[in-house]
Amino acid sequence: MKRNIGFLLLILVGVGVAILFSNNFFGESQEPIAINSIQIETPLPQEESIAAEIETQSQQTIKTNIPQVDSERLFSNLKQLSIQRYTASERRRTRDYIINELKKQGWESSLERFQSGINVFAEKPGTDSKAGAILLAAHYDTVLNSPGADDNASGVAVLLEIARLFNSVPTPRTLQLAFFDIEEAVLLGSRAFANNTARFQSIRGVIVMDMVGYACYTKGCQKTPSGFPINVTSDKGDFLAVVGDTEHLPLLNTFKTINKSPELPPVFTLPVPLKGVLTPDVLRSDHAPFLIQGKGALLVTDTANLRSSFYHQPTDTPANIERDFFAGAAQLIVNVTNSLLSGTGSLETPSGNG
Repeated sequence: MKRNIGFLLLILVGVGVAILFSNNFFGESQEPIAINSIQIETPLPQEESIAAEIETQSQQTIKTNIPQVDSERLFSNLKQLSIQRYTASERRRTRDYIINELKKQGWESSLERFQSGINVFAEKPGTDSKAGAILLAAHYDTVLNSPGADDNASGVAVLLEIARLFNSVPTPRTLQLAFFDIEEAVLLGSRAFANNTARFQSIRGVIVMDMVGYACYTKGCQKTPSGFPINVTSDKGDFLAVVGDTEHLPLLNTFKTINKSPELPPVFTLPVPLKGVLTPDVLRSDHAPFLIQGKGALLVTDTANLRSSFYHQPTDTPANIERDFFAGAAQLIVNVTNSLLSGTGSLETPSGNG
C-alpha cells in the first residue's frame, strides 16, 4: 500500500510539473510562465554592517579564485555570431568562426559529422584520470529568417568564453566543449553526439546552454498560467531557469549552492522525476538525449518564449539582448563550471534520496 501511495505522489508531482511547463521552453508561444523567486530574510539593523563586511570579503576571495568573464569579449562574440545560421553554407561559416576562436585560445577542435550536420568538439584533459569529464554544450544553428542572437548565439558565446578562461587552468576533471548542429530539427546533433558510447561513459555531468541572454524587468512580462497553484513573488523575467532530474540532484544543486553575488541573476532550479518522461515539454533541448540515457544533464535557459517575444523571429538581434543579465548569466555558469571541474565525487543522488 505504501508503495502505491508513493508512486501516486510521484505521478502527481510529475503532472504538476507538466502543467507548469504546458507552455514549453521551445514550442509555440502560448501564455508565459512565471517562476517563484526565493524570499531572502532581511538582517536586523545591527547585523547589516557586519554582514556587509563579511559579504565584501567573501566576494573578493571568490573573485581571486574563479576566472572572470570579459563582458566586452562575450558580447563581441555574440554580435559576430548573430547571423542566420540555417543553410549549410551559413552553418559552415559559423563553424569556421567557432574553430578559429578556439584556436586563438589554444584549443584543438575536431569536426564530427552525422546525417545532415556537423558538430564541433574540443577537450582539455583533467589531472585525475578517474574523475571523469564535464561536458558544456550549446547549439549553433538557427531557424529560418532569424539571426538567433539569444537562440543561440548567447549560449555559443558563453561556451567560447569558457574555452578562453579554462584552457590554461589545471582541473581534476576533464573539460569537454561541444557545439551542436541541427538542434532546431529534433536535436539531431546532440543525439548523434550522445550515441558515442566510449565518450558517453566518461561524462559525469552535462550543462547545455540554450538562450541565456534575454531578461525583462517590466511588471507582467512573465506570467503564470491561470489557476496554477503557485505563490508568485515576482512577475519579472529576471532569473535563469535550470532544469535537471531528481536522479542527479548534486549536479542540479550546484546552481543553488554556488556564489550568490548580487551581480548575478537569481536562479530557479527545477528537478523533474523519472528523467523527465512525465514532463516531455522540459526535454526540448540538447540536454534531453543525455538525460533520457541516464546521464546527469542540465538545461540552463532564460525560458525562451515564456519570456521573450523575439523567440524564433527576425527581431532576435543583439539589440534585444540584456547585456548586464547576459554577462551575469555567463559568470554564473563559469562559477558552476569551476566548481564542477574542481570536484571528483559523484554527481548522482545518493540511494534513497532521489
